[in-house]
Amino acid sequence: MRHLISVAAACVSALVAVAPGAAQDYPSRPITMLVPASAGGPTDAIGRIMAERMRETLRQTIVIENVSGAGGSIGVGRVARAAPDGYTIGIGHWGHYVVNGAIYSLPYDLRKDFEPIALIATGPLMIASRKTIPANDLKDLIGWLKANPGKATAGTGGVGTPAHIGSVFFGNVTGAQLQLVPYRGTGPAMLGLVAGDIDLLLDQASNILPSARSRLITAYAVTATARLAPAPEIPTVDEAGLPGFHVAVWHALWAPKGTPKATVEKLNAAAREALRDRTVLQRLGELGQEIPPPEQQAAESLAAYHAAEIDKWWPIVKAAGIKAE
Repeated sequence: MRHLISVAAACVSALVAVAPGAAQDYPSRPITMLVPASAGGPTDAIGRIMAERMRETLRQTIVIENVSGAGGSIGVGRVARAAPDGYTIGIGHWGHYVVNGAIYSLPYDLRKDFEPIALIATGPLMIASRKTIPANDLKDLIGWLKANPGKATAGTGGVGTPAHIGSVFFGNVTGAQLQLVPYRGTGPAMLGLVAGDIDLLLDQASNILPSARSRLITAYAVTATARLAPAPEIPTVDEAGLPGFHVAVWHALWAPKGTPKATVEKLNAAAREALRDRTVLQRLGELGQEIPPPEQQAAESLAAYHAAEIDKWWPIVKAAGIKAE
């Protein structure tokens, strides 16, 4: 009996001794960053920019794995089910970690099944129309839309995409009755806008700006409180006459629920260091992304912001009857 007690005590002592070392040694092998979208899109690009710089701080490889499908809910589910050891993390945007909870019957809980790591970038939408609409500014555009109730069309990238939710919110706030036209992504929707097949598109600046600068479409406003550095000539919605119409497609990093606090802190520190890097800032800026101030990059700040966004957007989405097809 004494022998068994001695062995058990030794095992407990060994576990206690190993646990701190394991935390200190993290990461000791490659980390996988799950991207709940296909390669080549904004989320994929932001993830790769962050992973490239974070691996320098963590001194470990970060492997990008794209898991698309069902509006990103499949990839986010992979994060929720992963071992909470810091070796599987996820990047995702407002649609993946907020809107999907009101659209899909998810096998995980967006409020409870993740550990927030860091808010890393915010990309407001831009309001744009086909070139031939007779409107000089946003007020003129809204007047034209309201003068054509039920006739004006707005393109979306599919159910639950930022362009879809943004268009619904725009119609609610302005009183414009819009016909929503779904495309297989906002890239094709932009082609439809340029061709004049649709009247309106609300989408991320990275998709709007190239065609706006080429004068193929007209961009009226950015849905943020400040003008975008890459496009200072385009006013905010507050300046353009639609105050408070703020929609941001923010991106953040997440870990499975139960990931040790020390591990989350290391990942957060690596993300913050990346967001101080001039090259990273330049590359994210070229994608129309704004960087949150340092105090908003804390894990606790992301947790609070995430909860507030769910409280704001779920009622809007559910009231509009938006459901996955």
